[in-house]
Amino acid sequence: MADEATRKAVSEIPLLKTNSGPRDKELWVQRLKEEYLALIKYVENNKKADNDWFRLESNKEGTRWFGKCWYIHDLLKYEFDLEFDIPVTYPATAPEVAIPELDGKTAKMYRGGKICLTDHFKPLWARNVPKFGLAHLMALGLGPWLAVEVPDLIAKGLVQHKEQQSS
Repeated sequence: MADEATRKAVSEIPLLKTNSGPRDKELWVQRLKEEYLALIKYVENNKKADNDWFRLESNKEGTRWFGKCWYIHDLLKYEFDLEFDIPVTYPATAPEVAIPELDGKTAKMYRGGKICLTDHFKPLWARNVPKFGLAHLMALGLGPWLAVEVPDLIAKGLVQHKEQQSS
């Protein structure tokens, strides 16, 4: 499944304890605190390992998330907007991460730019409810997806570096 570096990175992400979604107002606040602490830890660890690759923030309620992710290929940084909503059945259901600008460019994506995580990530998420959270979604879902798809999209000419687009 995951390589050793990914296993190590994921093992350092704190596991979450509160089994609550956005419908449960009081416990949701506790879950959000755990989510933020895990995300902060994951980002700090990534920075220490010189592997900083995303920024994420949410609306006040913690139900809509958005930010940027990037992938370095041949020393060029490819940056994308990302977004997702927390499902009402969260954490039993994993969020569906979307990269709208890549919509329609790969078969491993659903309408609206939602990345396909069905085969590999969703069974892993299901086995780890409620311990997995958004940091795990990034580490085991979006990160590996970018690592596989972005180089392929570049090779096919479907994604160009920003500097190459303007020339």
